[in-house]
Amino acid sequence: MEVGGNGGGLPVNNKQRAMLPNKSRGEFTRNPRKDSEGLSESPDLEFEYADTDKWAAELSELYSYTEGPEFALNRKCFEVEFRTHVSDKKWTELDAAQHRAHAMRLLDGLEVIAREKRLKVARAILYMAQGTFAECSSEAEVQHWMRYNIFLLLDVGTFSALVELLNMEIDNSAACSSAVRKPAISLADSTDLRVLLNIMYLMVETIQQDDPADKPEWKIIRETFRAELGSPMFNNEPISVMLFGMVTKFCSGHAPHFPMKKVLLLLWKSVLFTLGGFEQLQSIKVRKRVELGLPPLPEDSIRVIRSMRAASPPASASDLIEQQQKRARREHKALIKQDNLDAFNEKDPYKADDSREDEDDNDDNDNSIEAETFPLERDEVMPPPIPHPPSERVSFPKGLPWAPKVREKDIENFLESSRSKFIGYTLGNDTDTVVGLPRPIHESIKTLKQHKYVSIAEIQISKEEEFQKTPLSGGEEEVDMSSTELLYQGILPSLPQYMIALLKILLAAAPTSKAKTDSINILADVLPEEMPTTVLQSMKLGVDVNRHKEIIVKAISAILLLLLKHFKLNHIYQFEYMAQHLVFANCIPLILKFFNQNIMSYITAKNSISVLDFPYCVVHELPELTAESLEAGDNNQFCWRNLFSCINLLRILNKLTKWKHSRTMMLVVFKSAPILKRALKVKQAMMQLYVLKLLKVQTKYLGRQWRKSNMKTMSAIYQKVRHRLNDDWAYGNDLDARPWDFQAEECALRANIERFNSRRYDKSHSNPDFLPVDNCLQSVLGQRVDLPEDFQMNYDLWLEREVFSKPISWEELLQ
Repeated sequence: MEVGGNGGGLPVNNKQRAMLPNKSRGEFTRNPRKDSEGLSESPDLEFEYADTDKWAAELSELYSYTEGPEFALNRKCFEVEFRTHVSDKKWTELDAAQHRAHAMRLLDGLEVIAREKRLKVARAILYMAQGTFAECSSEAEVQHWMRYNIFLLLDVGTFSALVELLNMEIDNSAACSSAVRKPAISLADSTDLRVLLNIMYLMVETIQQDDPADKPEWKIIRETFRAELGSPMFNNEPISVMLFGMVTKFCSGHAPHFPMKKVLLLLWKSVLFTLGGFEQLQSIKVRKRVELGLPPLPEDSIRVIRSMRAASPPASASDLIEQQQKRARREHKALIKQDNLDAFNEKDPYKADDSREDEDDNDDNDNSIEAETFPLERDEVMPPPIPHPPSERVSFPKGLPWAPKVREKDIENFLESSRSKFIGYTLGNDTDTVVGLPRPIHESIKTLKQHKYVSIAEIQISKEEEFQKTPLSGGEEEVDMSSTELLYQGILPSLPQYMIALLKILLAAAPTSKAKTDSINILADVLPEEMPTTVLQSMKLGVDVNRHKEIIVKAISAILLLLLKHFKLNHIYQFEYMAQHLVFANCIPLILKFFNQNIMSYITAKNSISVLDFPYCVVHELPELTAESLEAGDNNQFCWRNLFSCINLLRILNKLTKWKHSRTMMLVVFKSAPILKRALKVKQAMMQLYVLKLLKVQTKYLGRQWRKSNMKTMSAIYQKVRHRLNDDWAYGNDLDARPWDFQAEECALRANIERFNSRRYDKSHSNPDFLPVDNCLQSVLGQRVDLPEDFQMNYDLWLEREVFSKPISWEELLQ
């Protein structure tokens, strides 16, 4: 598959299908589970979706296990500096003034010219940011001193100095050319960059954690830092734009030594800190709706999703009768001779799991939409659901979790069809006139209007149309220079390249990708200088590489989702611009390819060694690692980061395809239905919800036979996904199911986006016909005009040629 090309994507024919990895191999994870595991065979995953994992987990994922020896090196550099300038006291025993004085001294050390000396000082600062762990006895103590030291470092101006040093390293052509020539790049090639990025990440990650126990001055420092990080204070651009530049430079092959995992983690946390997470998004949405005079949201979507439970839908009455009939037939068949019984068993959907798994493998190989087994289609007894704490639940009346919504367009379509049916004429966009329509139609219209939902995007589109129609009388648009707006303006010139670069790295990190000679090397900051020589070292490096890839997928999925959501709230055409370039770069088939694997194995993968995670590894004595302990892994039910990544990718896919028929047809063409149905085996409510949403939008295109054989999936969609009144998603006789001019749809959208970007951001190429003209004689003659020197020297010649030698009709001029 190629990212950014015109073709490529998920294989849809036999020739390309052979290139896909076979899920039965169990590669990419040490503990594969049977793919035939269904909803009824695994318990609910007690996973709570959030902006990030726990603080300790986010800290540990910054470091690869190969970097372990560097913790002691950082400590040594700090202690040499500390003992040279300070007494033999411990850091934790000094007062605030002494702490500040030493931090200032270290900051001055970053200004020296000698690279080796500068690196040692940077390592000493990194040790401070890591919480001076040698003097701490517990992980909680390390985290306390991390927070104290980092606020101290920020207060003395360390972050600005680090940004300058990072810029120097980015522009270091000698390091770049050296890395390009090397056949194999390792940790040693990115030492300076890794130390700087480690400090910056620890500062951003620690300061964005809002602790109620923080001092008032720390809260002020935190808000100031947030504003500075999102504004063009560093190098005349937001920090995120500089990091995006690093990503594209890495993908272009000019800087293969860049530690991409650390860059992406810092980029993610910078975007999260400056723009805000999902709770802040919800509050911004509520505030914007109030400002635009729109009614409040029908429910808090975050709370509704958290209250959902993953479960297969209950069997209907007809299913129960059918089940009883099948059971009676089975009892009757027991009297028939053995060869007939064997023939029956070949067709029996209730046969053993092993044969069902074989069917699943066949389905995986041919990607067919028909003839696939899935737990929702089996009438199996469900285990009792795990009780949730009462505080987490939202009390709903019995019924559906979501309030139904109706668009203005839906009301117009309903009225038009009713008028043409009962009266024989139409009234265009009139949604108020109901003369001549029967009483039931009046009631229907009343119900539709009660549930009418006007989105912020619709208001923004109508305002943009007004600006385009009346460029002169429409007045100046008031643009709120928020962090989101500043970031969009920063990445606008190179946004297509940024999207392609992120997707290239995502493709390289996906577990379904095969190693190719032309793919980018994302392992530069995990491979040691000397490759492992023992089985244990090889196993440890294997875990490290898999973990490294998982963290990259987690960071990219979070970055893309955050940007899409914030841009959509800021202005719909900013969102559409980014979304369209993701689609053009083959994001839809890439995500489908990611899910075309044993998704349960990916979510339950144990690619971590908890005793080597920071800060545990610097506080406790490390036990001796054995091949058995590495093979066993931890005892977690699932891997948080992998489930987080899967949900993010599904949400991105939903964002890209919602209300876009051309993109929905891409889901159908790439045969996403069986891939998505396999993802439903993960028993987590939020993940199931977004899978069901993706199945719902394409149901009408899949044909009657698919709907007939997947009725329980249809039932799950009905139970969990929001209803749109008048939406015939389940029947396929909707207007939208007709053949569509997909290219025209994308081209019209692209034209609207280009007009918006040109009007708001491209001031240099504005139409000269719309520029104001000065018609006042006095002001025109009063303007000072700087004439060139050669004109002043030849002024007499100009007068002779242009004035004196040309006849002037003064009478006509005066008239």
